[in-house]
Amino acid sequence: MEWKYPYKTKPFEHQRTALNKSAEVNSYAYFMEMGTGKTKTAIDNIGYLYLKKEIDTVLIIAPKSVYTIWSKEIQAHLPDVVERDIFQWKLDKPKAWNWFIKSKKLKIFLMNVEALSGKTGFKEAENYLKKFPKNFAVIDESTTIKNPKAKRTKYILSLSKHIKFRRILTGSPVTKSPLDLYSQCYFLDPKLLGFESFYSFRNRYAEMHQIQMGANRFISIPKYYKNIEELEHKLDGFSFRVRKDECLDLKPKVRQKRHVTMSSEQGILYEKLRRRALAIIGDSTISFSNKLTEMIKLHQVTNGFCKDDDGKMMEFGKQKINALEEIIDETDDKIIIWANYIYNIEQIKEFLATKYGKESFVEIYGATKVKDRQKAIELFQNDPKVRFFVSNPTTGGYGLTLTAANTVVYFSNNYNLEVRKQSEDRAHRSGQTGTVVIIDIITENTIDEKIMKALTIKGQIAAKTLGEEALKDWLL
Repeated sequence: MEWKYPYKTKPFEHQRTALNKSAEVNSYAYFMEMGTGKTKTAIDNIGYLYLKKEIDTVLIIAPKSVYTIWSKEIQAHLPDVVERDIFQWKLDKPKAWNWFIKSKKLKIFLMNVEALSGKTGFKEAENYLKKFPKNFAVIDESTTIKNPKAKRTKYILSLSKHIKFRRILTGSPVTKSPLDLYSQCYFLDPKLLGFESFYSFRNRYAEMHQIQMGANRFISIPKYYKNIEELEHKLDGFSFRVRKDECLDLKPKVRQKRHVTMSSEQGILYEKLRRRALAIIGDSTISFSNKLTEMIKLHQVTNGFCKDDDGKMMEFGKQKINALEEIIDETDDKIIIWANYIYNIEQIKEFLATKYGKESFVEIYGATKVKDRQKAIELFQNDPKVRFFVSNPTTGGYGLTLTAANTVVYFSNNYNLEVRKQSEDRAHRSGQTGTVVIIDIITENTIDEKIMKALTIKGQIAAKTLGEEALKDWLL
């Protein structure tokens, strides 16, 4: 950097270092752990390049639950000297697009990554980038494009050739597998990793083996990874990496478990389904996806519900709700409540509304409109009457700042380590001044305990990578 950038908000030293390294580079990755301020760093990079007259146009692609937050972050961190106009995909009125593209200010187009799964969203983004070649693009939570076969990944990778400055942001680029890096880095520049195809990249860094998905269908999954030091060295050339414990003065997380026991009816059905699942897993003619379905049914029973073979909902008391009530009674703090199933989310909302009132909570899950999500976050963060944040961690666990809470409750767990890590750190991030207590409600002697053990010990349990022996271990 040749001149002093006029920061609007004072950066941490690691953010200043990241900007110094990346400011004028065409392709760069901010592999900065959740809560270390990678969004601010990217915004400062945008401001720097605009003031240097290198860019006049920005495209920001982020998950649906996150992309609207960028508008607020831009207002907070982009220097006032950088005049800007912002357009939000599917939220701002279509008529506003005409004045937006004619703007002489810095144009910032916010899109949710899901929009790039279809041709309409892709064409809009492509036309925008082609019309304004002095551009800068960010993929926030870039693990959303880790699957090279996914339609949205293909669309987004095809956009990269129209982009002058490319950035990817994620705190966990390899949460499941080093192979997740290929598409993310390909977006930056196909030459960075030195491989012309995903398969040649995979052959270099993973030893594969096959598992059966059906009578005549097999898929390849990694058996182990190799040459990782070489890959790390390549990444060092175009990325900045930092962990929270290296740069933030955050107190360690405190973890607790609350155990509940099944009702007799619940226990009888659980055992019946467990035995059936064992038989199905041992049947080579049944597809792997159907075997996973049996595991999900078991998990649902541990969370107090299940559909019978006729599709009728069966309910089994409120053991976990009672445990949640006890937790709430023990603290005056604001509380984040994560639940994996919509049934449980609705159950939790009904309980909170009955006991504490409808204004005591906000929610973000699939049924929540995008325009209502930012309002929910602001209410939780700022309104003392709003004490509870209820969400599915897959939907609400990315990119949100929920530091008003010191207590995080997992009503049920997801199989995915990345989802778990992301959702934990909505409260444990920059701006948190207290100790974050994380509490798991676990049904004893069930698959609930197996999932928890895998999350805390194995650290890598994406269901699609589990072989049949692993599934069987969870049932014995």
